[in-house]
Amino acid sequence: MRKNIVAGNWKMNKTLQEGLTLAIELNDALATEKLNCKVVIGTPFIHLASVTKAIDTKKIAVSAQNCSDKESGAFTGEISAAMVKSTGAEYVILGHSERREYYGETSEVLNRKVALALANGLTPIYCCGEALEVRNSNGQNDFVKNQLDETIFNLSVDDFKKLVIAYEPIWAIGTGVTASTEQAQEMLSFIRSIIANKFGNDVAENTSILYGGSCNAKNASELFAQPDIDGGLIGGASLKVADFKAIIDAF
Repeated sequence: MRKNIVAGNWKMNKTLQEGLTLAIELNDALATEKLNCKVVIGTPFIHLASVTKAIDTKKIAVSAQNCSDKESGAFTGEISAAMVKSTGAEYVILGHSERREYYGETSEVLNRKVALALANGLTPIYCCGEALEVRNSNGQNDFVKNQLDETIFNLSVDDFKKLVIAYEPIWAIGTGVTASTEQAQEMLSFIRSIIANKFGNDVAENTSILYGGSCNAKNASELFAQPDIDGGLIGGASLKVADFKAIIDAF
C-alpha cells in the first residue's frame, strides 16, 4: 500500500539557528498529533545533522535537497550520498527543476545520483515536470515520459519500488498561471499508467506520487482527495509551521 507523504522543501532558506528553531517548532506542533501521512522536511545540507538530533525522527523524517553524482574524492564543495546518510537523513530530493535548469543536471548525472542514493540506503524523491512552452504545445505527457524513460525507468523493479516521485508543473510555479486540480490529477494518473506499463500494475499502485505545484493550505484537501495524488512536495508553505501543518492535516 502506498504512503501518503507531505514533504517540505526549504530550498536555500534559513540559517542554521533559524532552521533548528523551525524544525523544533514543527516537532512540537506535531508531537501529540495522530498523523495520516508521512512528514518529511528537506533542509539545506548544513541543517541535516543538527535537525535529526533535535526532532523525533519517527514523527518527522529528514531529507537532503540534493547529493553528488560522485561517491567521494576531490570534488570541492560537493556532498556525497554517504555523507547525507551519515547525518541521519532518510530521503534526498533529486532531479528538482531548479537543479536541472540552473545547474544543468542531465539524465546521465541523475542516473548516477539515484544509484548512489539507493546504494546508501536513502529514499530518492525524484522530480519530473514540464515548462510552460511544453504545456502550451500539449507535449507534457511525452516530455515527462521521456524524463522518466531516461532515468528511473532504467532501474530494476526492486530499486524502483524504493522511490517516491514528485511531479512539478514548472509552468505553474511563479508564472502567474495556476494548475487546476484536474490537471494535477490527470498528470499523476498518466505517470501511474506508464509505471504500470513498465513495471506492472502492482508496482504502480504502490508507488507514492506527489504533486509539487504550489500546493498550499487552501487547496491541499482538494488535491489530496484525488485518487492518484499521494501528497505534496511543498516549497514556501513549508517555511511556516502553521501553513505546513494545515497541509499535513489535509489528510
